[in-house]
Parts: sequence; structure tokens; C-alpha cells
Amino acid sequence: MNEPAPRRGRGRPAVLTRERIVAAAIDVLDTEGLDALTMRRLGTRLGVAAMSLYRHLPNRDAVLAAVVDHLFAEAVIDLEADTPWPEALARFAGAYRRMLLGHPHAVPLLATHPVDIDLGLELLAGLLDRFGAAGIPRQDALTAVQSIAVYVLGHALAQVGTPPGSTDAPQPNGTAALAFYDQWFEAGMRAMVSGFEGRLGQEH
Repeated sequence: MNEPAPRRGRGRPAVLTRERIVAAAIDVLDTEGLDALTMRRLGTRLGVAAMSLYRHLPNRDAVLAAVVDHLFAEAVIDLEADTPWPEALARFAGAYRRMLLGHPHAVPLLATHPVDIDLGLELLAGLLDRFGAAGIPRQDALTAVQSIAVYVLGHALAQVGTPPGSTDAPQPNGTAALAFYDQWFEAGMRAMVSGFEGRLGQEH
């Protein structure tokens, strides 16, 4: 007669993975701020010893880099093959801003920690293809996309930025204040897209 297989103990924590660590890091960042995001705090959030994290991410800088890449991926949207590049660029700007405002404590992080180049190019392939379909050289397309991305980041910093050392990232309160930032963003973004459209359209 075979003995029954031992049952897994109740309450045993889920297997630690890179994905779980990054998700927990974003949770700490959103709820407690960037300064609170340490390996020790992350281990506490996950219910493991901080040393366990180093098997997946070697240090805090690696955690921050993984968080940046994950959040940027959230901002990338699917584009139809026939989407004109100016519309695609504007849609990317809007999606990127929505992601940033959804994670206000992450705005300074993304402003100072660049996305992994290879991953960024992979994620933006659909957007860059829209430029290529119009005959616009890749370097010109990258210039336009990077310029828009910097504008979006700068505008988000103006909206949610806080003094150095502050742990709070309050967004403007009230419908009027939010409408002001929305209108400001839209006007600046549209001006940039129109500027690139005029220059690149004439050159190509």
C-alpha cells in the first residue's frame, strides 16, 4: 500500500521571482515613496529576508532599473498599422503621461534613470514603424519620440514634483487645477507634434 504524498504546508509563501519583486517594489514606491524603497523594506513587504532578493536582483539600483523598465512598458500602446505617425506620437504621449500620473512617486525616478535602450527600442517598435511607413529615417523618428518623452516627463514633474527629501507627491487638487494641467499638456504636446510634422513632412 502506497503512502499518501506529503501535503504542502499551509501559509508557505509563494515562490520568489523577479516579477514578484518588481511588483512589490512598485507597490512600495506608490505607497511610501522612493526613499522608502530599500532592499530591507522590499524584503519585509514580500515576507522574506533581504538577502533572498539578491538572487534575482543584485542591488537597489538593479531594482530601480527593473521598475523603470516595467513602468515604461505600461505606457506602450498598440497601434493599428494604418495609424499616421503624428497621431501615433500624440497617443504615445498621452499614454505615457497617464502612466506617470498613475505613479507620481515614480516620476522623478523615470526622469533620472533611463529605460534600457534595447528594451525601449523593442517596446517602441510599433511607433517607430509608423514613421518608417511614411519614409522618415529612423534617426529623425527617434529624435521626435525622445523629444516628446522628455516633454511628457518634464510636464509630469511640474505637476507632481516635490522638494528634495519630501516623501509626499501631492497632485493638484480640484477640477480647475487638473483641467489647467490637462490643457497645458495638450497645448504643448500638440505644438511639438505639429512642429515635427511640419519639419519632417517638408524634408520627406
